[in-house]
Amino acid sequence: MDSSSDLQAHMIPATPHLSAQTNAILVDDSSASMQVDQTENSVVARDGMQNGGTELVIYNSKRLQDDLQMIGLKIKQHEDHIKLLKSQSLKLGDSILDLQVNLGKYHSAKVDNEDHSNHQNEEETTGQILQHEKSAAGVLCQLKTRHCTQASHLTFTKDVLGIVASLGQLEDENLSSLLSEYLGVDTMLAIVCKTFECVKALETYDKEGRIIKSSGLHGLGASIGRAIDGRFLVICLENLRPFAGEFVVDDPQRRLDLWKPRLPTGECPPGFLGYAVNMINIDGKNLFCATASGHGLRETLFYNLFYRLQVYRTRADMLLALPLISDGAISLDGGIIRSSGVFSLGSRQDVDVRFPKSSGTSDMPAKYAATEKQIQEMKFRLETLQEDLKREQALLKNAKDTFERKKQEFVKFLADSSSFAIQCQMQAAREKFTPR
Repeated sequence: MDSSSDLQAHMIPATPHLSAQTNAILVDDSSASMQVDQTENSVVARDGMQNGGTELVIYNSKRLQDDLQMIGLKIKQHEDHIKLLKSQSLKLGDSILDLQVNLGKYHSAKVDNEDHSNHQNEEETTGQILQHEKSAAGVLCQLKTRHCTQASHLTFTKDVLGIVASLGQLEDENLSSLLSEYLGVDTMLAIVCKTFECVKALETYDKEGRIIKSSGLHGLGASIGRAIDGRFLVICLENLRPFAGEFVVDDPQRRLDLWKPRLPTGECPPGFLGYAVNMINIDGKNLFCATASGHGLRETLFYNLFYRLQVYRTRADMLLALPLISDGAISLDGGIIRSSGVFSLGSRQDVDVRFPKSSGTSDMPAKYAATEKQIQEMKFRLETLQEDLKREQALLKNAKDTFERKKQEFVKFLADSSSFAIQCQMQAAREKFTPR
């Protein structure tokens, strides 16, 4: 071994026992980058055996093993650093994307407000529901808006939260129209109940299974001259399976912490804006404890309606990301993928019941510059992390190359030592039986 590699080998103290991961590296033929003089070790092995220097052979064997152990530990350190840097880069990239989505929604809402002097508000949504006079939602809405006193005395309505269309708000009217079309008018007019007891009270049956028109919501509709026609959807929150993951930290809207789609490069696909379930704004009273088990509307109602529906800026962006879409997607220019392999083609349908518009961007201009500055700072930190990652990956490759060469040297040393030991034993045997 030359002097530079010998100095490097003694700069880090050897540890008596190899870790499990280091042993795995040995078996898996991982690698290393110190220059070794294999001829020197062969000579040491030969001279040691010929001169009876067994201790010298043992010393050199242990030295080579210690070198392998030390390099193996270096490999593990580099692998741990790379894992940490990748995790930090991923989290920082997600944070940048979230801020960019917020700015994108502000731009979209700003353009939309310029194009529409009268945006959808809650009163307009209520009016749209009332236009469906013979629907269960229309009857319920009529009761609450025009017959408040009568409604207050009906016990079966106390666990009715409302109509789907009235329980969420959106900052972008175009997105509101798209999501309403995606759900369809029947779902937008669905009645949302907290308990199954409430569901049973809405409609009762006789012994033959026929609907009793004089009780429940049917009787209520008849009493105000609004007989319910046809079927209607009712969603029972306590029977829905809520989202089982975590929420975005420090988010007042309790958005769901969903994994973002990733290209093989680790980046999000171009044009990805987020998940529809997280774009709905919910009143504070429904963010918590909408059910007896303490769940809010986002992780129950809207998660079951939209699941992991992705939102993209354009149809072209959405189609490029097709391999990453498993639960449907929409694009702001009208594209809809219902589920994997199911596409909605043709002209857009103007659903006459839409989510109202929220005022969530009212204070955005004041925060806009600060958000842009924050994004730039985070991008700089991400570039630094990526440079550190490349450096660690280069050091890991260097260490693995060195490990491989050192391992080959050790194997050759063992083979030479064994060969010279046999030769010495045979020589000793001949000398023993040779007459003096």
